[in-house]
Amino acid sequence: MRTTYDDADDILVLHLSEKPIVKEVSQDWNTHISYANDGSIVEIVILEASKQGAWPLLRSYAA
Repeated sequence: MRTTYDDADDILVLHLSEKPIVKEVSQDWNTHISYANDGSIVEIVILEASKQGAWPLLRSYAA
């Protein structure tokens, strides 16, 4: 798995596979999932990732 984040556009991409993408589906306005021919997920794109709480992936909270 490889993760990329575009700070300027606030876009998080989770790359799960190097398989070719054959189908893309929008789950909602900010989450898009790409699939390979065998039905496995190739990547997940999250728009406005930091606004949605998806970035950063790990947060440290002060007690």
